[in-house]
Amino acid sequence: MDFTFQVLNNIRSIFKKIIAEHSLEALNTIPKGFNNNIIWNIAHVVVSEQLLAYKLSGLEPSVSAELIEAYRKDSKPEGDVTQAQVDEIEALLASTIAQTQADYTNGVFKNYTEYTVSTTGNTLHNIDEALQFIAMHDGLHYGYVLALIKALKV
Repeated sequence: MDFTFQVLNNIRSIFKKIIAEHSLEALNTIPKGFNNNIIWNIAHVVVSEQLLAYKLSGLEPSVSAELIEAYRKDSKPEGDVTQAQVDEIEALLASTIAQTQADYTNGVFKNYTEYTVSTTGNTLHNIDEALQFIAMHDGLHYGYVLALIKALKV
């Protein structure tokens, strides 16, 4: 799993750089033809990782119920986020994946409730499969973020 965590940490670092390079207005902008924005995609990967790794393992996510509700699957931006909210999301990018890696290393993930993901139709049977999917999911949303950035420049 070392490689999977390396990928996750790298993608999260890229997301932090994207936040640093874009204004609050740009992070909140929903370009024509899109239904979400840069910051929604970044917060969504944080929330999805918590749900797929922790919730399905019967463990408590380390992000608030409000954050989960705002950025879970099938949610959409309900208004602009503040700079304080961006700062929280940015901090969670690194802290959540570091905690997940520590918990994985320490054998915290003992149980797992099978879950079939809607994007690929694959069923996750255990934490290892969940972490591999999370890395793919983060990469998928990195692609969305790149498309949003391109759309902002047109």
